[in-house]
Parts: sequence; C-alpha cells; structure tokens
Amino acid sequence: MGPGGLLWGRGGQRALSQGVAAGAPRSVQPYEAIPRSGRSRWLNLYRFWRSNGFQHFHRLMESNFQRLGPIYRETVGTYDCVNVLLPQDAAQLFQAEGVFPRRMGIEAWSAHRRLRNHKCGVFLLNGEEWRADRVLLNKEVISPEGTRKFLPFLDTVARDFAAAMHRRMERTGRRLLTLDLHRDLFRFTLEASSYALYGERLGLLEEAPDAEAQRFIGAVETMLRTTLPLLFVPPGLVRCLNHRLWREHVAAWDTIFQHADKCIQSIYQEFCLGRPRSYSGIMAELLLQAELPLDSVRANITEFTAGGVDTTAIPLLFTLFELARNPPVQAALRAEIRAAEAGGGQELQAVLGALPLLRAALKETLRLYPVGITVQRYPTRDVVLHNYRVPAGTLCQVSLYAMGRSPAVFPHPERYEPARWLGGERAAFKALAFGFGARQCIGRRLAEAEMMLFLLHVLRNFSVETASTEDLGTVFGFILMPEKPPLLTFRPLE
Repeated sequence: MGPGGLLWGRGGQRALSQGVAAGAPRSVQPYEAIPRSGRSRWLNLYRFWRSNGFQHFHRLMESNFQRLGPIYRETVGTYDCVNVLLPQDAAQLFQAEGVFPRRMGIEAWSAHRRLRNHKCGVFLLNGEEWRADRVLLNKEVISPEGTRKFLPFLDTVARDFAAAMHRRMERTGRRLLTLDLHRDLFRFTLEASSYALYGERLGLLEEAPDAEAQRFIGAVETMLRTTLPLLFVPPGLVRCLNHRLWREHVAAWDTIFQHADKCIQSIYQEFCLGRPRSYSGIMAELLLQAELPLDSVRANITEFTAGGVDTTAIPLLFTLFELARNPPVQAALRAEIRAAEAGGGQELQAVLGALPLLRAALKETLRLYPVGITVQRYPTRDVVLHNYRVPAGTLCQVSLYAMGRSPAVFPHPERYEPARWLGGERAAFKALAFGFGARQCIGRRLAEAEMMLFLLHVLRNFSVETASTEDLGTVFGFILMPEKPPLLTFRPLE
C-alpha cells in the first residue's frame, strides 16, 4: 500500500462519495452548519502543543476530512478557517478571489519587517501594492523570456552537481555511492537559486563551503524551523515575552537580509567598474530596469531566496526516492531524456519542452508530497463551497495533501504513476502545488526548471536505487518533509 493508502478506508470513501453526489445536500446551507473540528480555539491550540500536532497537521487534516466530510471549519489559536479538498471547491475559490487575491499572511515574517523597517515582498503584500510589484517581477521571474535567460545558470549548477558525485565515487574507489542526500540537495538548490537570483556562485558544491555560506544555510534552516510554531501564536505576545523562538527567528531573517545586501553591493560595484554588460541574474536585471524601488527589489529577492531552498530540495528528494522504488518509471524517464537530447544544439527551453514525462513525474511527486499542504484564499464575495455559504473575507484552505490521497479525486492514489498526468483525464484544479490564478507561486518557473535540470543530469549519469521500498513517513515543519530521509544508492551509467 502506497503513501496514505490505508488512511482512506471505506468510511472516508463513503463520506467523500456522499459529498460528491450531485443531490447531496439539495439546498445551500448556512455557514454555521459547516461541520467543526473542536470549538475552543485555545483548547485546540493547547492540544496541538501537547501532542506535537503541528508536525502531523497534514494527517490531522486528512483524518478530519474522513470524519467530517469534504468541508469543515477549524479554529486553532489565532488560526480560523474553512478547509476543503475537492477540485470543484478550489475552482469556486478561484472564481471568487477577485482582482487582488489574498493568501494567508505569515505574521511572524511581517513582524520582522516592521521591527527592522524593511519593505515586504509579494509573498506578504496584498492589494494594489502586491499587484504593482507582481506585474514588474513577472517579466524577469515567470515569463518565458525571463526564464530563458536564467536557465543556463541552473544548468551549470546541475552539471556541476553530477560531476561532484562522480568525484566522490572516484575518491571512495567504488562504483557506487550510498548516502542520505538531503544536505547535498539543500546545498544544490541554494547554489542554483542564488546563482539565478544574484548572478554569483556561493561555492556550496565544494567539499568544505566557506563559513559565510554555512552561516547563510543555517539561517535559512532556522527561519523555516521557527516559522511553524509562530503561525498559531500572536508574534506580539512571543516578542513581549522575549521568547527564544522569536529571537532565533529574527536573527535568522537578519542574516538572510545581510546576504541580500552583500550581493546588491557586489552588483553595484560591477556597474561602477563599467565591465561589459551581460546577463547577471534576476536581481541585476531588476536593478538595471529601475522600475522597482531598491528596497522592493531587496525585499522580493530575499523572499525568493528564503522560499526557494527546501521547497525544491525536498521534492527532489521525494522524486529520487519514488524513482528508485519504481525502476520502470526511471527507465522511461531516461529514455525520454536521451530522445530529447538526440537532436543536439537545442536551446534548454526546447529540451525541457520535450520532456513531458519528466514534468509529469514532478507533478506526481507534488501530488503525494506537496511542499505546502494547503493553498489559501480569502474570497471577495460570498461563495458556495460544497453547498455551504461561506461569507466574503473568510480564510479558506484547499488541502493539497488530503486531495492527493483522495480516491474520490485520483484513482489508485497510493500508486506513483506520472502517466496519469499525460492522458485525456480532466486535471483542472488537481495540480495545485504552486497555487492557482494570479497569486500562484511567482517562483514556479525557477523551481520547475531547477528540478527538471537536476533530474535530467542525474538520470543521464546515474541509476538510482533504494534498499527499502517502504513508504516514507512525513512530518510538517512549515513544509512537508520526510520523517527520516531515505538512503539512496547511485551507480554510474556505462
């Protein structure tokens, strides 16, 4: 039985099938009639703390859907929302998101910006301010032309990673390498994203990265670790108590901003020296265009840096594990890569465009292991979700983890089947790992290209194996991650 397969028993399937049935319920019901998971917000928070429920939030949500049906209300501390899991409900939220879509803010991040008098980026902004920044950023970060410019940077780092793996094998004197790849993937994604964003290498693929790079890595890890518990408690309260959690969170963000400042200064020095103009990364392009204020460029690039490390490293780890325990899928991907490269001389965009199965494999990974376990929206008008009327302004969440494991949405959800995304089956609002609409993840193209190029170079150089084919346990630590990273074995291809 694959990931989550045991969790959708007959009771859960029955509840969902009743919810999906066209005639049930027949009339729109009031908001107050939505099933609830607990009624005391602070008692619910206390129970979460006592049971370490934050780490298992994704499974608790899935359990609540089995017990309460495909829509329910939840209140935990300052967190109050309506949860849904069916694609048609996500479509309704899309229709009601308005001109300026809102997502759930992260108050701890915003509190740091206020404390340090920093500008917020598009992840934290809303309204006119958000749209103004987003429109200007789209050109360099998510458009086809912008993507084409930073692809060679990502490709260089992916090639270097494969070469580094070969060197490690040579040093061991064996034609295989068995290891926990989590730290290596973290370094790869930070190296690749930083190169694309700042136009300079950090040297993280070296055997011993310098102290500055290590400090930056530690800051990103600390920021992610401390974000989750701060989601449910007012930061003002934690700050007044001068809690260690808050101090660590602030110090981590300070280090990340200092790194951005250092890179900005380096780019300006290049400009002042009058060196020949060539593409030097996303931030340099934004600074040259001078359409965004400097503090906005700094804020957005910093958010990209913080948000683009584990959010690509962890899906790569899950993908490698699934390919290792599904050799036929791995072989099919390798054949597709060889066919795509057979012509030679193609631009990277053309090569990636000729890899639909590889793209589908990433979709399948993100179905089973979504980085963010929910997508949030605040509808701008009253909306009917599963025959309940939800008032405008209510925080609504689409549970991606539960949707990916729902037999009412995906046939045989326990199976890793990338080909399910290649057929004629309607997939609207089923692949939501990067969100939807105008507020979908602005780093989507960067992340997708980074992951595809990494897999392309790893699969053309190595076969990937695993000794254990048991399902991976997962924990939620602001993003979904393995409870225990798998050991993977890499063998060079002849």
